[in-house]
Amino acid sequence: MMKRIYFERDKRRGIDAMCKWLSDEVRELEEAITHEDINAIREEMADVLAWLLSLANVIGVELEDVFLKRYPNRCPKCGQSVCNCQFYRYPSEKR
Repeated sequence: MMKRIYFERDKRRGIDAMCKWLSDEVRELEEAITHEDINAIREEMADVLAWLLSLANVIGVELEDVFLKRYPNRCPKCGQSVCNCQFYRYPSEKR
């Protein structure tokens, strides 16, 4: 659906611009979460997903395929169907 509706326009927009749009949408999602606005959160989640899908289309990545390969019904790190990895609040805590 996203490819049919937006591919030609997004291809002209270019990958760099699309990355900036995606980043802006993630910031808007963060703001909606900070304000605990569930309606805005829902809309921004949809926007983030839409831009990610469009970016994948322009780059030529089959997002569903790579997602299922990376996350094949188990954690890619520990291999368990219920993650058993050590919990970190932030990625930087691993260091």
